[in-house]
Amino acid sequence: MAGVELGGTKCICTLALGPGLVIEQATVETTDPDTTLGSLKAILRGWWSRHGFRSLGIGSFGPIRLDPRAADYGHILATNKPGWSGVDVLGELSCEFPVPCGFDTDVNAAAFAEVAWGSGRGFTDFAYVTVGTGVGVGLIVNGRATRGLAHGELGHMLVPRMAGDTFPSVCAFHDNCVEGLASGSAIKARMGAEHLAGVAPDHPVWDIVVDALASLCHNMVCSTAPQRIAFGGGVINRQPHLVPRIEARLKASLAGYISLPEGRPYIVEPELGGQAGPLGAIMLGIEAEAAAAAPALTVAAE
Repeated sequence: MAGVELGGTKCICTLALGPGLVIEQATVETTDPDTTLGSLKAILRGWWSRHGFRSLGIGSFGPIRLDPRAADYGHILATNKPGWSGVDVLGELSCEFPVPCGFDTDVNAAAFAEVAWGSGRGFTDFAYVTVGTGVGVGLIVNGRATRGLAHGELGHMLVPRMAGDTFPSVCAFHDNCVEGLASGSAIKARMGAEHLAGVAPDHPVWDIVVDALASLCHNMVCSTAPQRIAFGGGVINRQPHLVPRIEARLKASLAGYISLPEGRPYIVEPELGGQAGPLGAIMLGIEAEAAAAAPALTVAAE
């Protein structure tokens, strides 16, 4: 299987059969659409000629159109990422390869991978939150990713600001959404820094981040009630102290109205670590191949 995780900062191409069978992997910086998609297609062409692959999975940053009946199916919609609104990600990456193709958000893909192989094993209701350039949530309810008017965009959920926080949101669409207040982009803007690796765990900026992310979790618990929430992404990877702090803040905000599971952490880091997204794209390819092989349902004439 071949998979492409298209992220806001970087893209990861993976050729694999599963978590223990990764054949090749390559990383491409996310810049403008032509350069980025051209580099990704070059990698896929190389794998196609040398190895071949049975299916292709694409997990993309969003928002994206996931309704196959829509004229802009496979396109990125309105996004904070300059130059990417309206880009046909699915068509550009899949057109040269005559294999089944799965397409979903990068966070839904990561959530599926964690349910199959990681921290979501055994759960039918699970959430994967990534905190990086933006904030995204892959939300699995009754074993399926949420669908409706569109896919979920919980990173753009409006949350109350922490008392005294007046720093402008970095989201071009919303003043008080989680992504605008607590994403890696927001933290860098608050710090006036290019990188976050050197920010001490006791820096006050993390109090604001914890508050916003715990509010996000509070709303998820009170709505779809996931059995576990996993937090990944570049910010969490570099600041793992945030995970128990988010859970503690969540428990305080719930105030005993809803009880979290006893005897184990409720909010965890993904077991697949940084491979949750890349392996999520592989999972989309596996599911696409299985769907293509399934017999078509027919309705007998009366």
